[in-house]
Amino acid sequence: MHKLRGWIFGFIIWLVYRTLSLTWRIQIVEPDDLKNDRKQKQPVILAHFHQDELALVALTPDYKIATMSSNSKDGEMMATVLRLMGGRVSRGSSTRGGVSALKGLIEFCKKGSNSSLAVDGPRGPIYDPKPGVFELSRLLKSPIYAGGVCCDRAWHFPRSWNKTYLPKPFAIIKVVWIKTFDRVTKDQDPRSEDLAKTLKNQLFAARQQATNLLAPKASEL
Repeated sequence: MHKLRGWIFGFIIWLVYRTLSLTWRIQIVEPDDLKNDRKQKQPVILAHFHQDELALVALTPDYKIATMSSNSKDGEMMATVLRLMGGRVSRGSSTRGGVSALKGLIEFCKKGSNSSLAVDGPRGPIYDPKPGVFELSRLLKSPIYAGGVCCDRAWHFPRSWNKTYLPKPFAIIKVVWIKTFDRVTKDQDPRSEDLAKTLKNQLFAARQQATNLLAPKASEL
């Protein structure tokens, strides 16, 4: 029953989100490596903070996104939204079905999808990348790109653990991707603090670049 309720609520959320996102003006800045990877259909991993997720969902069809979501009702809602946006979702959780969900995500990427991962999810701590993104890079032999987002107007939800936000109608959104790793190799430990620190720094650097792009526009408003 919770699956049906999750699908119904997910459909309603998608309808509202899709209508809202059609009003956004989104500018994406990609490095040449990412452009080439996409042209050659090399699966890539798009890493971002959980905080930016609601803004980035709008990019699902353009990037042919595949990701993982939990088996909960909230996970069902998110999976419904992403699928209606044209994405692929592998279901599972960190405690049950996590391995099968990862395998499903890998299969999606091998069939032409790109993976999008909120690296500090699903419950935080905020801004602390987890090992999963590095493990996925090692298994797929895929590069990791760090993403940063800035928008000029949004509804903020400070009580949520990830301090998430939802861009308002007609928001201007800047998205910047930075290549962080060519791939994580077999001799690198996905739990490495150095890997996590490097990715974290690049995520903040991408966010700063997005902020700098928006700054002139913001001053004109």
